[in-house]
Amino acid sequence: MTSIKQELRHASKATREDVFGKVITYCCVAVIAVLVISILYFIASRGIATFTVNHVSLWSFISQTSWNPGLLDAHGQPQIGALAMMVTSFTVTILAAIIATPFALAVALYMTEIAPNRGARILQPVIELLVGIPSVVYGFIGLTVVVPYIRHLFGGTGMGILAGTLVLFVMILPTVTTLSVDALNALPGYLRDASLALGATRWQTIHKVLLRAATPRLLTAVIFGMARAFGEALAVQMVIGNAVLMPHGLVTPTATLTSQLTTQIGNTVMGTLPNNALWSLALVLLVMSLIFNLLIRFIGKRGQLS
Repeated sequence: MTSIKQELRHASKATREDVFGKVITYCCVAVIAVLVISILYFIASRGIATFTVNHVSLWSFISQTSWNPGLLDAHGQPQIGALAMMVTSFTVTILAAIIATPFALAVALYMTEIAPNRGARILQPVIELLVGIPSVVYGFIGLTVVVPYIRHLFGGTGMGILAGTLVLFVMILPTVTTLSVDALNALPGYLRDASLALGATRWQTIHKVLLRAATPRLLTAVIFGMARAFGEALAVQMVIGNAVLMPHGLVTPTATLTSQLTTQIGNTVMGTLPNNALWSLALVLLVMSLIFNLLIRFIGKRGQLS
């Protein structure tokens, strides 16, 4: 009888602890949900004020290149055209991803398939070091090393898409590399064993089997890197030139969405047209971040199905 009472007492205590743990978990989830919804609402409400309060045409915003919210054009309309910044942001992001992907795959294959022990011992600390370097340090190195070198080769100021691409390439390289390593390590071992047993060489196994099997996860790694590059502000701001002009080359000064936001947001008054226009740029960044996340989820689900 005593043992039954003790068991009931222990069971009751475990039940109370289980309920308490669930309550704490749900409270944390609710707080995170409220924060996310609040951020989305705040940015969206501020971003659409340019079109609902100031009556700026959405088509003009995404199709024109003149950006000077404090002045009116010949037709009496504010000069709020974000096309140049959007083109620059996408160009820098795509070029950085194109350059970083082969390097990241090569390092990941070396660490997982060619020399796992030596690669992990040598390259893992390097990757962790690159991840831990602040953005301002990347920007400073780009400003003092990359920009003068580009200026020496091509003339001009040295600032522009090329400098921003090279800085972002180094910044997203550890992200894409780490996720690529995880993608290759997640492959089942029987794929390698079966390919080698059929007489395939190591390179044939890597090219024909492993890379194809890991393609969805590798694409996810690249998109993660692109999302990281698209939202980078400080490092790009230091080397891009910050001139809101449609880029006519890789070495002409221009501006991205993030660089314009960080340089101008402190010089505007809340509620005015220049301030609302900058919030519209922030809304574009938010929408692109959501699109990147949806792409990652879509590719991840396709990878699971395959």
